[in-house]
Amino acid sequence: MDINRALRTAAKTGEVTFGVSQAKKAIESGQGKLIVLASNCPAMDLKEQKTIPVIEFPGNNRELGAACGKPFSVSVVTVISPGESQILTK
Repeated sequence: MDINRALRTAAKTGEVTFGVSQAKKAIESGQGKLIVLASNCPAMDLKEQKTIPVIEFPGNNRELGAACGKPFSVSVVTVISPGESQILTK
């Protein structure tokens, strides 16, 4: 699975949130299905939680933002609904 393509598809056709605080809210509410962390994410404690699966993106936050089709840096992407993406089947 190409993680870049899967992230872009999920961002376009599904429901994703960006940022650490949004990821923590998704964990607390139980809505999140998957968390994707940039390699330089400042909140690596998200990796330690056991509620939602976590993927470490091989690039930094700029590359993660670009993979999602966003013109800004993204340290954490939380997938709420994958849409047409196959990101949940890794």
